[in-house]
Amino acid sequence: MVDTMREIERKYEASGTTKDGGLPDLTGVDAVADMTDRGMVTLDATYYDTPGRRLAADGVTLRRRTGGGDEGWHLKLPVGEDTRDEIRAPLSDTLPGTLAALVRSRVRATELIPLVHLLSERDVKHLVDADGALLAEISADRVTARRLAPETGEPVRWTEYEVELAEGGDPALLDALEPRLTAAGLRRSAAPSKLARALAETDPARSAKGPAQKKSAKKSAKKSTKKKPVKKAAGDTAGDVVLAYVRRQITAIVALDPAVRLDTPDSVHRMRVATRRLRSVFRSYRKVLDRAVTDPIGAELKWLAAELGVDRDREVLTARLAERLAEVPVELRLGPVAARLRIWSEARRQGSRGRLLEVLDGERHLALLDRLDGLLADPPLRPAAARPAGEVILDAVLRDYGRLAERVEAALHAPAGQERDLTLHEARKAAKRARYAAEAARPALGKPAKRFRKLMTGVQELLGDHQDGVVAREALRELGVQSHAAGESAFTYGLLYGREEALAAARERELPELWAEVSRPAHRAALRR
Repeated sequence: MVDTMREIERKYEASGTTKDGGLPDLTGVDAVADMTDRGMVTLDATYYDTPGRRLAADGVTLRRRTGGGDEGWHLKLPVGEDTRDEIRAPLSDTLPGTLAALVRSRVRATELIPLVHLLSERDVKHLVDADGALLAEISADRVTARRLAPETGEPVRWTEYEVELAEGGDPALLDALEPRLTAAGLRRSAAPSKLARALAETDPARSAKGPAQKKSAKKSAKKSTKKKPVKKAAGDTAGDVVLAYVRRQITAIVALDPAVRLDTPDSVHRMRVATRRLRSVFRSYRKVLDRAVTDPIGAELKWLAAELGVDRDREVLTARLAERLAEVPVELRLGPVAARLRIWSEARRQGSRGRLLEVLDGERHLALLDRLDGLLADPPLRPAAARPAGEVILDAVLRDYGRLAERVEAALHAPAGQERDLTLHEARKAAKRARYAAEAARPALGKPAKRFRKLMTGVQELLGDHQDGVVAREALRELGVQSHAAGESAFTYGLLYGREEALAAARERELPELWAEVSRPAHRAALRR
């Protein structure tokens, strides 16, 4: 059993001109009415990682800690600036299986070894409001760190200060406290975690470096979580642009694996989208990446997306049916419609959820992750990859647009019914591919690519809503049959089916006008500027 907590904290250290000392009085800052002493506690922690430090590279920490009120195994996953999710498991001699699963996408078959030992003498104080409610905990940690691998090194020592919000606390409090802390001679820590600082300061090569090199190495330990704006990279090659996009999708697939295991909202959808983006860019930029290498990987990505889709599609379909049912007047809801829908959805979820976890733990998924690493390590670049990005990327985007145009025209002229449904679905897939191609093109083509992506997204969303209606009608027919067999009224399912038909017809009527706008030559001309 594990517990998950959202940790929002900031770390500080003494400035170069200030010696390590006690904590300043923070009473009166914002809503802080009192600062209560909670005493000293000794924390003894061993941090684990692979020999190649795969966890540390992604800002992930895994430790076994004794002392304090939360002793046990702790896994910390980065969320954003000042924010991490901490997953805790009870104290044991070996790593609990639940935490081992959460690091599997990064660790895979590699052994986890003790990397660093940290001993912290923590002076703890609570910041409380006028009613005595906890706002934040602030502590001064006197840390002794020793590297354990590849061999035991000499200890290093420092004092670190942490301000951690209470559960549900307002992050604005951290901003309010900071001026008082800096006035007392503190500054933001150069390292994002104790582990990062310990690794930097116990680096065997550190002793051979001069003062300037040591200062530079310390700064490099700080890892920013802020998103950087996408800039037009005029000097980049086509290979640079495409590989940067590929790398982002692979990073997302690996990072979202534990979120899917934890059943974090929207994680399945985001991971599935990353697999689709990656597979799509392989096909769109086939003049840049050799399809002899990427096609087999793409086939595995298609398999993974399908496995992820079982759970995701159920979520989307259930939400749609529930929304439609809520629109029906109570007097037209005949029979236990809501209860049957809930039971039908939960039955599908139990099977799909278990299956998905088996997939993530399976050799096929782990082998795919290894192949994606290999792709980045040795990219299968074709000659066009060395050409300037703009011309190669533009050709790919326009080619995908042409493919979409053919499919939309076919759908507009298809007879109503199943044939039109199928052609619209094919057009939807083409719109998605054109959207991802434009998304990847942003660094090469700049803002016009962003605007073009928005146009493609509009087409995809309209066609996607139409396809969701097709799937909803199939589910409603199934529910109606089940209801009838159980001796219940199937009237409401028929009513909902008719409404879905009407919505689909409305989307079909909207498509010609939308496409007339999207297909204006001016939009494509803008990409060439």
